[in-house]
Amino acid sequence: MRISKQLIALFLLPASALYFFFFLVPTFSAFRYSLYDWRGFGTDMNFVGIQNYVELFSDRLFWLSMGNTVTILLAGGVIIFGLAFVMTMMISSGIRGRKLFRAIIFLPNVIAIIALTTLWGYIYTPQFGLLGAFLGKIGLTQWAAFPWLGPDTIFWSMLVAIIWIEVGFYLVLLLAGVDKIPEDFYEAARLDGASQFQMFRKITIPLLWDVLTIGMVLWSIHAIKIFEFPFSFTGLEPNVNSYTAAVYMYILGFGQRQPIYRLGYSTAIGVMLLLVVILVVLVLRRLMRREQLQY
Repeated sequence: MRISKQLIALFLLPASALYFFFFLVPTFSAFRYSLYDWRGFGTDMNFVGIQNYVELFSDRLFWLSMGNTVTILLAGGVIIFGLAFVMTMMISSGIRGRKLFRAIIFLPNVIAIIALTTLWGYIYTPQFGLLGAFLGKIGLTQWAAFPWLGPDTIFWSMLVAIIWIEVGFYLVLLLAGVDKIPEDFYEAARLDGASQFQMFRKITIPLLWDVLTIGMVLWSIHAIKIFEFPFSFTGLEPNVNSYTAAVYMYILGFGQRQPIYRLGYSTAIGVMLLLVVILVVLVLRRLMRREQLQY
C-alpha cells in the first residue's frame, strides 16, 4: 500500500509548524536582536550592525568563558567516555548486581541540580567538608585544608563534579547498545579463546559505533550550552573563573545583584554558541562516519 505524498505532508505539518514557531522563529529573532544595542525593555533599540560581534573578539571574559566551555567539552568528554567504556566493560562482563550498579551510577541524573551543587559545596568546604574530613582521617592534613573552591581551583573542582554527574547517563546509553548485540558473537569469541578485553575491542566497540556517535553529539551539545551547574555551584555571585559561555551570556543579559541588561550583546553570544554547536556536530558526524555494520 503506497501512501500519497499529500498524506505524508499532512502528518508532518504539525511537527513542522512547532519546529518553525519554537525554533526557527526565535533563532532568526535572536540574530536580529544581536545587531542592536538593546537593554531588553521598550522599543529603544539602537542598530549597531556587527559591532556586538566585533566586541566579542576583544572581550577577555568571553574568551575565558569559551575556554572553560571548550575544556569541559574536550577534557570532560574524554574522561566521561573513558569511564563509561571501562564501566560498560566491567558491568557487561556478567558481574552480579548489574542493574543495581547501573542504577547507582545513573542516580545523579535524577537529582535536582541545586541539590547536587549543595552536596558538592559541602564536600569541598575546607572547614567541615566531607573531602577535608576524609583526607584528615588518612593523615593528609595539608590537603585537608586545601582551598578547593578558591579562584584558581574552583573550575577544576566543578569539572570533577560535572563528570561525576554526567558519566551515568552515557554509561546507561552504552549499556543499552550492548544489550542489543547478539550473545552469539561473544560465545563464538570465547570458543576461539578471546579475552574479555579483546571481545570488548573487537566486538563491542565496532557494534556500538552508532550509539557512541549519538552519545558524543549529545555530550557536545550539552557541554557547549551547560549552564545550571556552573551557575549555581558558586552561589549568587559566580566566580569569573567558573564562567561558561552560557553563564556569561545570562549574566550580561539579566545581571546579578547589579543589573546589566545588555541583551543585544548577550544575544550575540547566544548566536555564537549556536554556530559553535553546529560546527562541532558537523565535524563529529564527519569524523565518526564509517561503514554501517548490520547484525
